[in-house]
Amino acid sequence: MGNDREHAGAPRDLGRSRAAVAAERVIEALIRICGFSAIFFVFSIFLFVALSGSDFIVNRLDLHEFLLSPEWVPTSVSNKRYGTLALTIGTFSVTGLAMLIAVPFGLGSAIFVSEFTGGKVKEVLKVVIELLAAIPSVVWGFVGLVIMNPLIIAVFDAPIGLNVLNGGILLGLMSVPIIVSIGEDAIKAVPDSYREASMAMGATRWQTVVHVLLPAARSGLLAAVLLGVGRAIGETIAVLMATGHAVQIPHSPLDSVRTLTATIASELGETSRGSDHYQALFTIGILLFALTFVVNLSADLIVRGVRGEQR
Repeated sequence: MGNDREHAGAPRDLGRSRAAVAAERVIEALIRICGFSAIFFVFSIFLFVALSGSDFIVNRLDLHEFLLSPEWVPTSVSNKRYGTLALTIGTFSVTGLAMLIAVPFGLGSAIFVSEFTGGKVKEVLKVVIELLAAIPSVVWGFVGLVIMNPLIIAVFDAPIGLNVLNGGILLGLMSVPIIVSIGEDAIKAVPDSYREASMAMGATRWQTVVHVLLPAARSGLLAAVLLGVGRAIGETIAVLMATGHAVQIPHSPLDSVRTLTATIASELGETSRGSDHYQALFTIGILLFALTFVVNLSADLIVRGVRGEQR
């Protein structure tokens, strides 16, 4: 009787094992597809942008003028000029000021939330930070236009409040949530044994943060900062509304500028499809791809270097 039961149960177990193996293979295939789909979508977007501007790039693009001329005059009848130097410097000036604001606030908030709060206070702060990330870009643009604009004019006696300072403040606040989120995860990933060993040696909580946790979490914190940079470079609507939209090289934070992303957003809908102006805007898109690629590659190399030093 016992042998009969064993033989009867064997096919059932074998069927279950085969079903489990089949299900595992299906799940593995789906995971692989999801992983490769990210590469496929990024490559497809880049290919679309490159093909949309290919005729202009191959036949009429003056690379020296495009990269080093500050004159962007694509609508001139007799002398069209497609220089992006002023747009590129405008993008980096707003982004640089934003990082001067976002990095101290973001890393400081990450340290505070991770190490100095607990319970309801921590939950409330995390909810507030998440709500800050959920505010739409156009709402930030309205804040810059309606609130920051007259405030900057009144405080700094500026002729106009739509400038680098306005855009930098907005982008800084918009970049804080991503820096806080990733920075907090990096600090929390440091083993508790590091904290306990530091406390056992008589260090205060602040000394533990400065001399133990921050060095141990350097790679994650650097990644958080560089992702914040990428977030600021790619922002469009807020800087379009808050920076004055003037094609010029800024000499102070109170000068109006125009960024690469704002140029594409404001002009693409007004150009005839297939024209040089239309294709030049897609060429700016390729330039933005290159800039973000350099930022992401720098982040990867820096993080790898820091991890190598820690080993």
